Amino acid sequence: MKIDHHFHLEEGPYSIRWLMRTTQAIVNADPNMKNHLEIHSLDWMRDLLGALNHRVQKGSYSDEWLDQYIRLGEEQGIGHFGIVDHLYRFTEFRSYYERYMVLDSSQTGTMQRYWLDRVCTESIEGYFELVRRFQKKGTPISLGVEADFFPGCESELEELLAPYEFDFVIGSVHFIDGWGFDNPELQHRFEELELLDLYTQFFDHVIGAARSGLFQIIAHLDNIKVFNYRPDEELLIPLYNRVAKALKDADVATEINMGLAYRYPVKEMCPSPLFLETLHKNGVPITTSSDSHFPDDLGTMIEDAVEQAVQVGYKEIVYFKNKKRYSVDI
Repeated sequence: MKIDHHFHLEEGPYSIRWLMRTTQAIVNADPNMKNHLEIHSLDWMRDLLGALNHRVQKGSYSDEWLDQYIRLGEEQGIGHFGIVDHLYRFTEFRSYYERYMVLDSSQTGTMQRYWLDRVCTESIEGYFELVRRFQKKGTPISLGVEADFFPGCESELEELLAPYEFDFVIGSVHFIDGWGFDNPELQHRFEELELLDLYTQFFDHVIGAARSGLFQIIAHLDNIKVFNYRPDEELLIPLYNRVAKALKDADVATEINMGLAYRYPVKEMCPSPLFLETLHKNGVPITTSSDSHFPDDLGTMIEDAVEQAVQVGYKEIVYFKNKKRYSVDI
């Protein structure tokens, strides 16, 4: 059975680029637009604008939008879905990010506050209600959230998550010392830092996330490589071993995340092939994740991910329901 255990419904900022990508997703995913009798005609454009307006007005937490993901996934043979949205999307958790992100008057702080103001726009209640509706009608979908891990956040994050009944919680590291390193407008900071020290600090955060007891899955284990700033991988092998051991000791799973391979400059999945081999040697369970933010990206490169898993020796992948892990043969 194929599994896509990490996809998102939406994320700002709501730029012209976002509008163009959303329009393209409607064209690719909506059968009414894809199979329109007069494609690229003025009537087709009017219908497309109507569909886009409907999508923007209804928002991403609508049955119609999630149904596009499920339908396209099922067409690819995906038998179980794991949906998450980033914790920073939800206004209930804004104070958490304000505590740990750099949001001061510096260039980094100014840019990051601008970003947070434009992505933290929704209530988690609408997200829960949507996914629960799909679960009640029998859709094989697990309800999750992707929460950023910051050193020292454990007690606060545990308290914030406690009221919500998630099937799984993904832990991820997108920030180092409050700097969002995957923000393309802030990637110049890689030029100012010693890469091996930076990677060591990043993997220390990953290990902290694994040991926290808060997460069932740790996402994209080496996404620090996002913009292709990378030390010699031989120097990273001791760090790979430390991370793999921490995951195994904590009985926490990870993923083959295809998102970096098809959406970012590095053009490589997370983890790297060598890192994946290390994880298998240490007995760390894995799942597969497109990290899609649009329905037409769901399942992207999933066959490649499964092939990589098989090549290093994996025979099964996992999914979560009610915080319990299940395994299926590849």
